Amino acid sequence: MPVAIYPGSFDPLTNGHVSLIQRGLQMFDRLIVAIAVNPKKVPLFSLEERRALIRDACPDERVEVDYFEGLLVEYAKSRKVNVLIRGLRAVSDFEYEFQLANMNRKLAPGIETVFMMTGEDYFYISSQLVREVASFGGDVTGMVPENVHAKLKEKFARKP
Repeated sequence: MPVAIYPGSFDPLTNGHVSLIQRGLQMFDRLIVAIAVNPKKVPLFSLEERRALIRDACPDERVEVDYFEGLLVEYAKSRKVNVLIRGLRAVSDFEYEFQLANMNRKLAPGIETVFMMTGEDYFYISSQLVREVASFGGDVTGMVPENVHAKLKEKFARKP
């Protein structure tokens, strides 16, 4: 039963992420959406909030939502998974992702990275841009799932 890991911070989950998850399920029987925990960063949404938002937006029983700290390849080994999915929005993403994939291959030669192009409707969307737009009260409708949109409004509710 082929399984892949789709890692990321998902802070917040965007429609681009959801698109890659849905497309990943066309290639793999199961997909582990693995939230990267970086103790050096302060996320907008807690780990539990991100897990709940992903589960709600991706209710397919073939999607497992998990988290990891440390090296992704060590997490993949612990889960006995040898395929990582990475999304590419633009050429600028490729250079970083190419370096990361090659470092991962050096650390764990049995683990492969599959690159998937983000859909044309979502190539301009990033979690960072969504957070920034939402923080200024901008409308991110269509950029994030409805449940995420509601949570963003709640997080950035303007105080009188």
